[in-house]
Amino acid sequence: MSRLTHVTSGRYSPPAARRELVADSADGARLHVEVHGDEGAPAVVLAHGWTCSTAFWAAQVRDLAATHRVIAYDQRGHGRSPAARVHSTTALADDLVAVLGATLAPGERAVVAGHSMGGMTIMAAAGRPEFAEHAAAALLCSTGSSRLVAEAQVLPVRAGRARTRVTGAVLGSRAPLGPVTPVARKILKYATMGPGSAPDKVEACARIVHACPNGVRHAWSKVLAGLDLDAEVARLAVPTAVIGGTADRLTPIVHARGLAAALPNCVGLTELTGMGHMTPVEAPEAVTRAVRELTELYLHTTEKEKTP
Repeated sequence: MSRLTHVTSGRYSPPAARRELVADSADGARLHVEVHGDEGAPAVVLAHGWTCSTAFWAAQVRDLAATHRVIAYDQRGHGRSPAARVHSTTALADDLVAVLGATLAPGERAVVAGHSMGGMTIMAAAGRPEFAEHAAAALLCSTGSSRLVAEAQVLPVRAGRARTRVTGAVLGSRAPLGPVTPVARKILKYATMGPGSAPDKVEACARIVHACPNGVRHAWSKVLAGLDLDAEVARLAVPTAVIGGTADRLTPIVHARGLAAALPNCVGLTELTGMGHMTPVEAPEAVTRAVRELTELYLHTTEKEKTP
């Protein structure tokens, strides 16, 4: 991972993995996977969002690896996973089940957490038998299942066709983001983070987002613009917690509330006051705590039930 893809010091610099591997997806896409922590520890799988990478989970990996086996992977085209020809929610689901199969033993379960497009990945995979085999519980952070462009509040104008059209053009732009400058940080903070976000958090997010290739960013923006996973939400039967920021402009809190109402087994909705879209970076303690609670409540129980 090059220096341009993440900060290199402090809490938001990604720790070195205990081991790395490649998971092969159904269409041949190769996914970079990192494993942190002891092999025998309770497993957690982390799926990052659009334009991000495994580095986005640095705070969670750092805190959880002492007591958990933390598995993080780069979505296709992001981080160290090569670009692929196919961009779809089916591909997202294929990739997740490939990672689960490559890192977990048959029947072994994990808590699966996803941020933004990573949460959509979990929804897309909800009906897969491989997901049912390996997922003990799920965490959906700052995500939604449909109407992403229509509900986005990146543009400070009244909701309607004009805002939706312009928002789609902005989010789907092919223009390069360029270097991380003071202006770039200000724009990224406004669009994706809460107004009180500290400079080190803004810097960490900017480095990661600006490292995403333009073509990859554009290709996935088209998938997100047409997203409709409402039916898949109804199939997400494992205990699922939802987290959202009240100042999120990309996936406003209405999405989190809608997911909590639609999920068949929602075990909690956490609304983080003043937080934006980048909750694992903006509120790392809250996200880490949610993962820990899910492992204590569901993963440990599952493992104990398997013990004769």
